[in-house]
Amino acid sequence: MQRLARNGGTAELLRWLSGRADGWAGIAGSDGTVLSASGTVAPDVPQPPDVPRLVADGVRALAERGALAYSHDTGAHTALLFPLYADDRGAAPLLAVVTPRPVAAGLATLLADVLMPLSLCWEAEAVERKRRRVDLAESRGREAVLHLLMTGQLSIARQVAGALRPRLPDPVRVCVVECPGGSRDEVARVCAEADGGRSWIVRCPVYARHLILVMPAEEAPEGTATDEAVAALVDHCVVGVSEQVSLADTATGYRQAFHALAVAREHPARHVRFGLTPEPALVVGRAGRQWAEALLTPLLTHVPRRAQDPGSQELAATAASWLAFSSHATGHLKVHRNTLAARLKLIGELLGLDLHRLADQSALDLALRIRATPAPVCTPDPGEPTRTDTGGSAAPAHANGAAHDLDEVLRRPAVQEWAARQLAPMTGPAGPAAEETLRAWLGCEGRLGPTAAELGISVPGARKRLTRLETVLQRSLLRPPSARYDLWLALRAQEVKP
Repeated sequence: MQRLARNGGTAELLRWLSGRADGWAGIAGSDGTVLSASGTVAPDVPQPPDVPRLVADGVRALAERGALAYSHDTGAHTALLFPLYADDRGAAPLLAVVTPRPVAAGLATLLADVLMPLSLCWEAEAVERKRRRVDLAESRGREAVLHLLMTGQLSIARQVAGALRPRLPDPVRVCVVECPGGSRDEVARVCAEADGGRSWIVRCPVYARHLILVMPAEEAPEGTATDEAVAALVDHCVVGVSEQVSLADTATGYRQAFHALAVAREHPARHVRFGLTPEPALVVGRAGRQWAEALLTPLLTHVPRRAQDPGSQELAATAASWLAFSSHATGHLKVHRNTLAARLKLIGELLGLDLHRLADQSALDLALRIRATPAPVCTPDPGEPTRTDTGGSAAPAHANGAAHDLDEVLRRPAVQEWAARQLAPMTGPAGPAAEETLRAWLGCEGRLGPTAAELGISVPGARKRLTRLETVLQRSLLRPPSARYDLWLALRAQEVKP
């Protein structure tokens, strides 16, 4: 019994006990529900009418009589019940055994002896189940806080995070850790120990091997940086880190960390920090903000026809999640793929966009990022009116007008400078080939098969070219969040350059 309790717990003890009783053994709750069971009545013995009902009747009889044990003969079988442990409330689970008659000699003594190890195993497993539920609840809570941060709902995120630890830091660096298979929980423990529990650690709901750390921007007073320590302590672990961002810009920090992770996979140190580069939303100026507001107005003012239909904020969050994670957005949003497809269809109809086209995806992505960026930090044009000036009007948000307005935004000097910086890594000796690959890939809507056909090479060859291009550009291309929207905007800015 002690060996089975250590190695197999309740399940093994019940299996062994059902074999010794040549029948059925299980644990029933105080209401008669069978909670765990093993074994069947021998086939050469007439079967009882209903073992669960027989057990439930025995539990009720035991409770009514206030007895410490119960035995009931049904003709061909005997049902034996013993409480696992004393409970003044009468809520203790019971060991139930159904055995053929006559009852084997010594079986009652054996059942009395097995109560102690069985009750210890049952209580230990109950504690473990509660611990797992608590861990799952905490994990889901942290995931919810991260989702709120990614969608810009900072005040609500702080309120939800108040019940957990540690406090959300501000400013932050976002770190994405790609763990070896099956080791995410252990790596999370290493991360917590490496920075003294200062970071907000979340198990990524999209990628099963990723951990997301929202870390304080300032380094720890002693020791190496958390991200460097984790890469050094865990074999085959890859780490990407963002630049310093405000807590409200967690979504930007996540994209930066994900791009750094793509570079880190090819880096000997398995650790890369994102290079300093401005977000396009920071350089579009007031004209760009007006364009984004005009484009998004039909979405943000949408009123659902039914109470159960998604509202404007939920649709905006769906669009942002899908643009970031593509089909993986179902895991991020916890919705069915048909629900995601229906929402995307509605979003496209509201905005007058074809979301199958990379051009429209890039426009929507930029508009949502502008909306999530505080207005005062946008770079103004020379001589541009201040924020108190109410002059100017927003253009219509239909597809043709939006494309024309986006070109006007892309002609801004600050945006042109941003585009040049995005494409600058392709100015070296390998530049023409890299640009050809990039243009073909973007022209084929980011699809690998058509890109390979356009370049006249195999699909594995096209994948290798894009992987090398990730290292050149220091951006993720093949896995979402992908830099394809930024690169499409940069190339388009180059084409409409005044």
